[in-house]
Amino acid sequence: MDQGQRRAREEQAIVLDYLQHGYPFDKRPSHKKTPIAQAVGCDHFTLLELVPKQGVFLQPNEMVYIGVEKREKIHHIQGKLAFDKLTVTAQAELEHIAMDLVKKNEQRYVEWFNKAQPVTIRIHQLELLPGLGKKHVKAILDARKEKEFESFADMKARVKLMPDPVALIFRRILSELQGNEKHNVFVDR
Repeated sequence: MDQGQRRAREEQAIVLDYLQHGYPFDKRPSHKKTPIAQAVGCDHFTLLELVPKQGVFLQPNEMVYIGVEKREKIHHIQGKLAFDKLTVTAQAELEHIAMDLVKKNEQRYVEWFNKAQPVTIRIHQLELLPGLGKKHVKAILDARKEKEFESFADMKARVKLMPDPVALIFRRILSELQGNEKHNVFVDR
């Protein structure tokens, strides 16, 4: 993700887990606890803690509007959430939802493969994807010189032994969410 995209606000989020009675470790009396939704932003994979409006019951995998206009279901955004604060359910849902978001936004990621540049003299952005080494990077760069990629299928057809691009991107997103990476490519911090 380049600097121009940083700090961009999420407009939509997908609920990963809904805790109707708040967090179980919250020691306050139950009448003082607030329902909480753990969610992931659709554009920048920002992990968020959301507070629904009173009387609203959210479902995992439900898309909710969190932009600056009038929100139907979300009262406010409590804040960003660290990966290790996600519930077990939220972590399990994240895998399916993130893979689905990558597939739905295929053109965006194909464009990233077409435009990826060197990070330093020795490392190319493509090498930041787990499972892509120097040989794959060279093959991708050679293939895109001839003609830009049009889809993931086109990429797999033209690059010999190309690993699944969706899985590559997902593994990088997961690693960035876990805080394991020096350079974030797809996740807003």
